[in-house]
Amino acid sequence: MQIHVVQSGQTLYSISQTYEMPVQTIAEANQISTDDALVVGQALVIPITGNYYWVQRGDSLYTISRKFGTTVQALAAANHIGANSTLQIGQRLLIPQRPRRNAEVNAYIEPRGTTIAPALLESAREAAPHLTYLAPFSFRIQRDASLQAPALTDLSTIAGNNGVTLMMVVTNLERDQFSAELGELILNSEELQNRLLENIIQTAKRLGFRDIHFDIEHLRPEDREAYNRFLRKAAERIHQENFLMSTALAPKTSASQTGAWYTAHDYKVHGEVADFVVIMTYEWGYSGGPPMPVSPIGPVRQVLEYAISEMPASKIMMGQNLYGYDWTLPYVPGGPFAKALSPQAAIALARDRNVQILYDYTAQAPHFNYKDDEGRSHTVWFEDARSIQAKFNLIKELGLRGISYWKLGLSFPQNWLLLEDNFKIVKR
Repeated sequence: MQIHVVQSGQTLYSISQTYEMPVQTIAEANQISTDDALVVGQALVIPITGNYYWVQRGDSLYTISRKFGTTVQALAAANHIGANSTLQIGQRLLIPQRPRRNAEVNAYIEPRGTTIAPALLESAREAAPHLTYLAPFSFRIQRDASLQAPALTDLSTIAGNNGVTLMMVVTNLERDQFSAELGELILNSEELQNRLLENIIQTAKRLGFRDIHFDIEHLRPEDREAYNRFLRKAAERIHQENFLMSTALAPKTSASQTGAWYTAHDYKVHGEVADFVVIMTYEWGYSGGPPMPVSPIGPVRQVLEYAISEMPASKIMMGQNLYGYDWTLPYVPGGPFAKALSPQAAIALARDRNVQILYDYTAQAPHFNYKDDEGRSHTVWFEDARSIQAKFNLIKELGLRGISYWKLGLSFPQNWLLLEDNFKIVKR
């Protein structure tokens, strides 16, 4: 799979000529209209097997093979040339596709209200072939240890038709906020815990869930050990029913990191008792904070490197956002919140405002600035093919279990193409 960054003056037609591919094929892969003008700095995915490289001064088959992790023989065979051939500057070479490794993929889906909007259901249908797990968000714990279920319209059918495991996300949400008070109540009562676990098991059996996923957040620091004890008890009960158990973890960088979102999440214990964990490696840039990348590669790496010091890499799913944010400037703490937008919407906005998309190579994230109709300045950070490929490379480098997306309903077609190009998706 080739990632092509649009340069000034390029059109879909000229790019199609470069890759000897129909305009329509490139447009369909990127879900754009052939009539749309391209944005300078826009990252397109070119659907080829392998990718192309143009020879530069000093290159040889040996140096190119080392650069792309292949062999001289494989490179020569892919291009129908001899292993000792002299290369010409500007010559196009096909780099053969590397073997794909197995990976598990989860995606959360967040219905609102009593039914799921048709567009959100369609997003689930489109994503399901690429998923191991589908996670409706969420089953909310009530104070009597019962559960308030989300809308589930057709999700079981979609999962069943695509060999996807339904993940039952259990949260301590009250009034749309994670509740430390609710956590304290449940985690310090054996009676409520036993009732909750029985309700979870019976609900999972009735609705066809096969993974129980605890996303218990914003707990009191003094409830850390109570949460650990609950997870040990839950794992024993859940595994008796031959279900998987997983947890969601805040993005910590050390065992000593404290705070409402961090102290009670004990990476070592979660790694011991859970079958796998989802680490929420996103929201450095968030709607109420200053403009910055949502998941900059450096901080993401720091969290994951700490995580693999506490648990097997094979248990870790890296969290990944499917969205970006549009901030109005100047940023003022407590001022207007940034607006979430999909990668496709970000590109459309840059096209509409006739601005170039820039790329921060340190953070591995695209961004741009523009002025709205009222003359107010904005900055947008989002995801594109380059930024998601950087995350896929990190997953492979660290030997992680896979990736977990928050959340479906935001258009990012390049992600799914590159996901399949990098990994063989495990179906459980």
